[in-house]
Amino acid sequence: MTQRSERLVALDVFRGMTVAGMLLVNNPGSWSSIYPPLEHAPWNGCTPTDLIFPFFLFIVGITTELSLAGRRARGDDDGKILFQIIKRGVLIYLFGLCLNWFPGFTYLAIDGNPNPTFMDRVVFRAEHLRFLGVLQRIGIAYLCGGLLTFKTTLKQQFAILGVLLFGYWAAQTLIPVPDTGVAGRFVLDKPEQLLSAWIDRTVLGVNHLWSGSKTWDPEGLLSTLPAIGTMILGTFTGKWINRREIAINQRLKGMLAAGVLGIVLGLIWNVVFPINKSIWTSSYVLYTAGIAAILLATCLWIIDVRGYKKWTEPFVVYGLNPMLAFLGSGVMARALASMIQFDQNHNLVFIGSDVNEKLTPLQSVIYTHGFASWLTPINASLAYAITFVAFWYVLLLLAKRGGLVLKV
Repeated sequence: MTQRSERLVALDVFRGMTVAGMLLVNNPGSWSSIYPPLEHAPWNGCTPTDLIFPFFLFIVGITTELSLAGRRARGDDDGKILFQIIKRGVLIYLFGLCLNWFPGFTYLAIDGNPNPTFMDRVVFRAEHLRFLGVLQRIGIAYLCGGLLTFKTTLKQQFAILGVLLFGYWAAQTLIPVPDTGVAGRFVLDKPEQLLSAWIDRTVLGVNHLWSGSKTWDPEGLLSTLPAIGTMILGTFTGKWINRREIAINQRLKGMLAAGVLGIVLGLIWNVVFPINKSIWTSSYVLYTAGIAAILLATCLWIIDVRGYKKWTEPFVVYGLNPMLAFLGSGVMARALASMIQFDQNHNLVFIGSDVNEKLTPLQSVIYTHGFASWLTPINASLAYAITFVAFWYVLLLLAKRGGLVLKV
């Protein structure tokens, strides 16, 4: 039991690093001044920032396997376990949908309606609600991955993984896109012309896609299939970690070897299907899962084998409450950047005010006066992000001490 507890601490540390990284890259002081490692790759390629999302899904796979194994060991019947998988997946999706919907009405100008009523704002927000997103993808991947690995053998799970990754590669590169007749392999550098984009526009509608693209969604329907593969690779790792009859050093060597293999296979596949987060390519799945396995094995070695644990507490705090960190920081960032603003007379105004008036978001005021006034733009932007991360450490530490953990 001691060894099992320590391994879960290492997993919390790895998850905490991922949460802290998410807070850092999602909240710069200025989006125009960011150090390159803290930005997503423009299209193909992979930066440290591009590792954060697949790490979350990889961890979800690990914790799912450990949780299901624990419930089976306690004697829970299949019906209860199945209900828990479905319930959790649906709730995660709904949390993401509510975050997208927040605050329930638009506070921006509405084209063709210079004086919208409050109800006009509510209706417009609903008509332009983005159905997908980060939490939605995690919920769907968890639900589908959990169901696909619930009663299947390891051999069958490898076959499922192969179908997901190779099937997605074939669909994106070989099938002619209906509205152009061109196969995706010829337009892999044009996201709006890919099969995944056509499916998003056809099924979801352009009003419900990511506003940054308007013609496709980076967490779209088709590209969620390989994301399920990332989650399943995490379940494989969870099975391996849970093999307590095998010495910990041997398990770590196995994870390192598997990680190197994943990276190599991802780089090989990258030649014909480039590593790309935005469309979650199959090469990206293998490459990022390989890195995740190596980093997790490193955490396990440092914490379990070498016994260096004093440094882990801050990351345990972040890793204990990932849902609270994601939802809370998302609401806070939106409030600072859009919902709480100052007018030209330096009066504080809130959502629903005259959108035609020149307003300055509270986030800009904090960044300009608190950081950009004495630092270069890129360092000011980084300092703001670090402050945001530190602020949420304090909040999560208080939540931990108060026993508040937002579980799904």
